[in-house]
Amino acid sequence: MAQRKGYPSDVSDAEWMFVAPYLALVREDAPHREHALRDVFNALRYLVKTGC
Repeated sequence: MAQRKGYPSDVSDAEWMFVAPYLALVREDAPHREHALRDVFNALRYLVKTGC
């Protein structure tokens, strides 16, 4: 998977360690998962922050 450039709205490592256990209903490496959970969380956070 290619690494993307981060955005200012992206969650920090410390924030991710706090929130990840509440979001992960299946393992991060589950075969049906197409996108990393952290990337999805960052996208939602960006939408909320910018009001897009």
